[in-house]
Amino acid sequence: MLSNEAAVRWVRGKRIAVLMGGPGSERPVSLASGAGVAAALRGLGAEVFEVNVNGPDFELPSDVALAFNVIHGTFGEDGQLQRMLEARDVWYTGEGIAGSELAIDKIATKRRLQQHGVPTAAFEVLEGAALPTLELPYVLKAPREGSSHGVYIVREQAEVAARLNDVRAYTQEVLVEAYVEGRELTVGILGDQALPVVEIRPKQGFYDFKNKYPFLNPQAAGADHWCPAPLEPSVALRVQEIALAAHRALGLEVYSRVDILLGEKTGPVVLEINTIPGMTQVSLLPEAAAAAGISYAQLCAEVINRSLQRQSAR
Repeated sequence: MLSNEAAVRWVRGKRIAVLMGGPGSERPVSLASGAGVAAALRGLGAEVFEVNVNGPDFELPSDVALAFNVIHGTFGEDGQLQRMLEARDVWYTGEGIAGSELAIDKIATKRRLQQHGVPTAAFEVLEGAALPTLELPYVLKAPREGSSHGVYIVREQAEVAARLNDVRAYTQEVLVEAYVEGRELTVGILGDQALPVVEIRPKQGFYDFKNKYPFLNPQAAGADHWCPAPLEPSVALRVQEIALAAHRALGLEVYSRVDILLGEKTGPVVLEINTIPGMTQVSLLPEAAAAAGISYAQLCAEVINRSLQRQSAR
């Protein structure tokens, strides 16, 4: 295994394409993530090419040593891009096809977590015109969207029909999840290391797209982040253990960010796992890495390091 210092040295002089944008709803976030990664890699001495991807017909510069993928959600995080890069014989950062396809699907993820005994909120899946049977309140989710797109907390029966229509604008398969009252936490994973726990406290409402990215939404209230989260040491350790167990349950190897609710009655439950976490100036993974003494540039190098290990083992 390369040390972080060796990974930083590996980057120097390499031709690296930073893939950003994408055709999905998280495109603005990805462009911001890509700008940050590109600047960091240039600072480490790489020859960087910023590739604004709109779909499968994107072009890569010749002889790139690596594609650094920061396309969140649709196309970049769901196995499509990974399959295309492998067909082109281009090495890339992040998980492979199977891990990407599994983690992007919230329904498949929850079923895998159940199989491995990782705590997650009760849920059901609606198809066609079916209605929820879980007791209110609950959360309706489009299972293959990110950054809280297609996510609605439903507290009253009068809201159900309208919110189902909202989710079905994204998909006909709806995930219904029992609402868990508690503290919003997230844990970054690098290989087999759980980073310090981050707590998110939205200033208004819940941690939706607007509150996640106030630099894209100037009218949003935003959210406060606490890292390390103010938790009892035993609770923080338990949250990290559950996050790492979730990462492993999906067979992930490189890096991820595991979103967890610390329920008042349930204890920690896993919500979802992101295999291409945000890398913007307000993103949670870089914040957790900084709390562990890992700079933004070192984080980028470590993602490359872990990705090279995964692909060289194939």
